[in-house]
Amino acid sequence: MKKVKAIAMFSGGLDSILAIKLIKKQNIDLIGLRFETPFTDTKSGSHAYIEESLNISLIRKDISTDFQKILFNPRHGYGKNINPCIDCRILMFRKAGEMMKEKKASFIVSGEVLGQRPMTQNKKSLLMISDKSNYGEWIIRPLSALLLPETEPEKRGLVDRSQLLDIQGRSRKRQIELANLWGIKSYPAPAGGCKLTEPGFSKRLKDLLTKTKYAQNDIDLLKVGRHFNIDNRVKLVVGRNERENNRIYSLARHKDYLLSSGKYKGPISLLRIYNNKIAADIGIDKLLDLASKITARYCDKPSLSSLIDINITKLNSGLYKKNYVLSLPDQEINKLRI
Repeated sequence: MKKVKAIAMFSGGLDSILAIKLIKKQNIDLIGLRFETPFTDTKSGSHAYIEESLNISLIRKDISTDFQKILFNPRHGYGKNINPCIDCRILMFRKAGEMMKEKKASFIVSGEVLGQRPMTQNKKSLLMISDKSNYGEWIIRPLSALLLPETEPEKRGLVDRSQLLDIQGRSRKRQIELANLWGIKSYPAPAGGCKLTEPGFSKRLKDLLTKTKYAQNDIDLLKVGRHFNIDNRVKLVVGRNERENNRIYSLARHKDYLLSSGKYKGPISLLRIYNNKIAADIGIDKLLDLASKITARYCDKPSLSSLIDINITKLNSGLYKKNYVLSLPDQEINKLRI
């Protein structure tokens, strides 16, 4: 008898891991499918862990182009922030269904838990998302299957429904108990996994969209540092630690300005100008002076009244100028912070 094969959608979290374990216990071959967009947390769920510990292969699929088509005009609206979660889930299941056909698999596995997320995982939304994807009858949610209608793979005997579970709600007690029982020790803390669900990031993204059409570099820059609007279409990003300083430096583009103190330990700041006409009207030196004062605020210095040296460079161009400034007062900084 030919062995059953399925596509397992994998987010990197514990629920996905448990769903895979449950289905694998029924001697079913699984292909892991990890979707990625510019806003996805790609740190959790490494290839090594999935392939070695779960003993399945993993396919990473970038759906950024399709995702951007729904991001700013989602048919089913947003969550609390700029997160089109229902439309996103429909897109992912549709893509998983296409992969199921391509790989000649029999069904799709999802780690969703009934009632865990208010927008996408209430019963009405789960069933609607399944239906809109056009592959609803082939989607199994093993952790909550006993609380949901029987699916086609269960009806056909491809999956033993009696071995599936009836977990629901936001508590992770049963999942953690299962993880302990099965010896699963390495899994990330619960989180959305998508930057669009984070209020701060969503606010920064909305601000970015008033300045320009974004590129991947702009999205990556939103994920680090403190952000300030120096002026309309002019942004300053200030590193909070050495890791962020290195990341900001790596994201600098040819026309960006980098600011840091030569004498005092502190941040690397990046000044990005999205409209050269505005910069010309205001004067680049005026913009850099304000950026210098903000950078100085976050340097380790004897006092707020200390004069701070700020070196201003352009990538691969060397020193542009050196400023000596006092820190901008906090009340003024807070007015500019995004």
